[in-house]
Amino acid sequence: MATKLRFPRSQSNPAYVFIPKGMELPKLYANEQAGNDDPIALLKFFTPDSSWTWYLCEYQPDDRLAWGLVIGHERELGYFSLEELEEVRGPMGLPIERDLHFKSKPISECK
Repeated sequence: MATKLRFPRSQSNPAYVFIPKGMELPKLYANEQAGNDDPIALLKFFTPDSSWTWYLCEYQPDDRLAWGLVIGHERELGYFSLEELEEVRGPMGLPIERDLHFKSKPISECK
């Protein structure tokens, strides 16, 4: 049986740094409290060897818990753990990355 490769995450690669230093992110429930029905996706994470994508709109740094749009088997709003995303590998063993070229936009515009 073949061994599945598991590529390491190097913190020297900016794509593996999920929250850039100094970036201010809204706390969990901030959009709900503000009555915002179309929150802004501030960060995008993706599997380079699969079709899963996560758009972060709110973040709780103590728990490393995020809320936003998740596109995988379905498209849904929900919570996801950045700690868990750091551990996940796609089918070819590649780690999830932050899209360094993503520009913030309302989640209704995220495809």
